[in-house]
Amino acid sequence: MLADGVHLFRDTCNVYVLVRDRDAVLIDFGDGAVLDHLADFGADRVTDVLVTHHHRDQVQGLHRAVAHGARIWVPPVERDLFDKVDAHWQQRPVHNYYDLRQDRFSLLEPVPVAGTVPEYRTRRFGGFDVTTVPTPGHTLGSVSYLVDVDGRRLAFTGDLIHSAGKVWSLAATQWSYTALEGVKSTVLSLYDLGARSPDLVLPSHGDPIDDPRAAFDLLEHRLLAYNDSRHDKPWDARGQWEHPFEELSPHLLRNRTSFATSYVLRSDTGAALLIDFGLDMIVNLPTGDDRSSRRPWLPSLGPLRRDFGVERVEVAIPTHYHDDHVAGFNLLREVEGTRVWSAAAVADVLTTPNRYDLPCLWYDPIPVDRVVETGVPVRWHEYELTMYPLPGHTMYAVAIAFEVDGQRVVATGDQQTTTWRPGERTEVLNLQYKNRFRIDDFTRSAALYRKLRPDLMISGHWEPRRVDDAYLDHLEEKGAELARIHRELLPLSEVDFDAEGVGAWLRPYQVTTGAGVPFPVEVEARNPFADADEVTIALVVPDGWRTEPASATAEVPGRATETFEFVVTPGETPRRRARIGADLTVGATRFGQHAEGLVDVR
Repeated sequence: MLADGVHLFRDTCNVYVLVRDRDAVLIDFGDGAVLDHLADFGADRVTDVLVTHHHRDQVQGLHRAVAHGARIWVPPVERDLFDKVDAHWQQRPVHNYYDLRQDRFSLLEPVPVAGTVPEYRTRRFGGFDVTTVPTPGHTLGSVSYLVDVDGRRLAFTGDLIHSAGKVWSLAATQWSYTALEGVKSTVLSLYDLGARSPDLVLPSHGDPIDDPRAAFDLLEHRLLAYNDSRHDKPWDARGQWEHPFEELSPHLLRNRTSFATSYVLRSDTGAALLIDFGLDMIVNLPTGDDRSSRRPWLPSLGPLRRDFGVERVEVAIPTHYHDDHVAGFNLLREVEGTRVWSAAAVADVLTTPNRYDLPCLWYDPIPVDRVVETGVPVRWHEYELTMYPLPGHTMYAVAIAFEVDGQRVVATGDQQTTTWRPGERTEVLNLQYKNRFRIDDFTRSAALYRKLRPDLMISGHWEPRRVDDAYLDHLEEKGAELARIHRELLPLSEVDFDAEGVGAWLRPYQVTTGAGVPFPVEVEARNPFADADEVTIALVVPDGWRTEPASATAEVPGRATETFEFVVTPGETPRRRARIGADLTVGATRFGQHAEGLVDVR
């Protein structure tokens, strides 16, 4: 017995058995042989299984837990590697891959889960209060569990640490080609756990660690030596962890460790407003685009409270919808009670991402608590903030203007680099066609900057930029140059599909429905000619499906768009990513299937 009611059972991993009143809660599960020995620990049944990470040595017997009637709780980032792992096996690249995460050390077949564990919060499982802490390292989504028993704090740490100065696997810490993101993440996770003062560390492999501080310090020393041996400069891990913020002015902070860069506007009331909040305390982006390749967490909030007197993170505002700018919004809401404010164009993408065919969408809807009208100031404590449409990097973006500490500031997201110096380099206008770019967008944004005349421009990935007339002139020249180049290269006088080269957009882009269950579809279509003309959209669907109407026609002014509405009824056969299309005809010109959508029929 490790503590009152806490036992260790050795299987393919260490399985910890926590017993109260003959009910057991298990931390990790191994092959499931523990179910044959419950009586040895004074238990009759298992009510809950808490998983530290998705690897098979931790969970390969979970089908036995399901049959036993136990509830299974898994890390939020890794849920898809449990109840949707069959889709993972179908999608995971096996040829020419550069994603080295050990996600193929996952379950061979899916198991149902009761839900995910609540990170940064305490929840009662069985007779125990369990606090879940994100501890990336062995896997990106790994968590540890803290349980206080008889005045001692027990830390169940999965494979974060094996023993003093050792990890169970170094290979697991390499998440992408040539990099060792997990090594750095392990160091940061050790800092977090160390600050929570565990008395006993209980790893998934190895023996209990009764001197956590010494064990953590030795492992930190060795991991930093390993990391630094592969780089030209030593990594200031402690500095990154303890001091993530750069003070731009007394009430405006820049998070140097986040991806994308987030900013903190401090109120004298003790509240904070965040501009963007994506991936906090980043060490590198792993290769991959599945849910388990992205890890929102909140380590910078501790220093924010300690060093700057912030008592609550009240509001978060996105400059645009991209995942690296909004990935942490839902976690902020759950843990801090943070409310999300957003301009309408950005809000619709956040709340209904499946409507859009756009890159860099977050996996889940992000609820918006307050939709803010562009061009109209909104009050937050002693500050007024105004959002302005900022097309260019994406159509769904805003500039956020405010005054703080006597200076006019504009947050520009990823619109352009902001490190330009005359005679040193030229600014790069951050153009991505798939984000919805139009030819004159950057001339419009340059005109907005000229109107606002900020003292300071802050951006998503570059150093803050002091603004002068020369810089504003330069952005105007760059925007005009980009527009001129597009007009020279494209046959716009004949057929004007603007910069995207697309004449139709189908929404929602992704649909999940039941067999035979109708769903609505909208198609926005463009007349690419100078004069008004008839625009016709015909929906293209799989055999056996129906559309109402089959096609629709409207008179549309030149170089304008019209939205057409349809209802699609799928067939009775389940399908994954069945394709539907929108065939575009304008006047006598047939342009073909310019837009598509994907439908899952279940």
